[in-house]
Amino acid sequence: MPLIPAAHGLRFAFGTLTVLPVRVTRWDRETARDGMLCAPLAGLVVGLCSAGAGLLLLLLGAGPLLAAVGSVAVPAVLTRGLHLDGLADTADGLGSGKPAEDALRIMKQSDIGPFGVLTLVFVLLAQVAALAQAYDGSWARGALAAVVAATAARLALTLAARAGIPAARPEGLGAAVAGVVPVGGAVGVALAVTVAAAAGGALFGTYDILRAVLAVVASAVVADLLLRHCVRRFGGVTGDVFGGLAETAATTALLVLVLG
Repeated sequence: MPLIPAAHGLRFAFGTLTVLPVRVTRWDRETARDGMLCAPLAGLVVGLCSAGAGLLLLLLGAGPLLAAVGSVAVPAVLTRGLHLDGLADTADGLGSGKPAEDALRIMKQSDIGPFGVLTLVFVLLAQVAALAQAYDGSWARGALAAVVAATAARLALTLAARAGIPAARPEGLGAAVAGVVPVGGAVGVALAVTVAAAAGGALFGTYDILRAVLAVVASAVVADLLLRHCVRRFGGVTGDVFGGLAETAATTALLVLVLG
């Protein structure tokens, strides 16, 4: 029996956004739309694996810092490091100050420049530090932070694939998913992720509900600011830009969750 469209979308989301053994059986605009709408579900699975790694390390006697390192490492492994690579390439492209065509060429190069290295260092340090603080509060807060951050990261991809956002190149993942998500669908997914984060925060109290909601909202806003800047600079989005947006959203969510 042929797979229903939603199932093809799930395959697309997990097959393109994770290393999980899921084969993408369709590669068209309709499937890309469903897949990007399902992106936060892939993020939820990545987040649960990330939290699981942190909790396992705590159970084995590790401290909050080592648990945080483990939690940060898991999303990198489950995405083949593509989002981190995209973040570095985007930083190099933006930092070059060159016209769009030259900046895109710099982003396609296999090496990482100074802007990319510095961005990776600071982003990873921020993620580890924030998660270490969350785990120091309690294992449950650390686990929630890992799950919310990973889900918010993929929500940023759903929002970046909304209608009206062009692709910077005619080929690649960016071109395949650019503009495929209806604005109403993107808003609906954002509301669902926000409600789910609030439900997780409710396990700890009223203030944590607000903080979880703010984490999702702030991550979406900061990622959208970066998206708009990239569209102005490059003329649209690329696969690297999507990776950069995911890491930016995850970092923002983690910072909001531990501040205050």
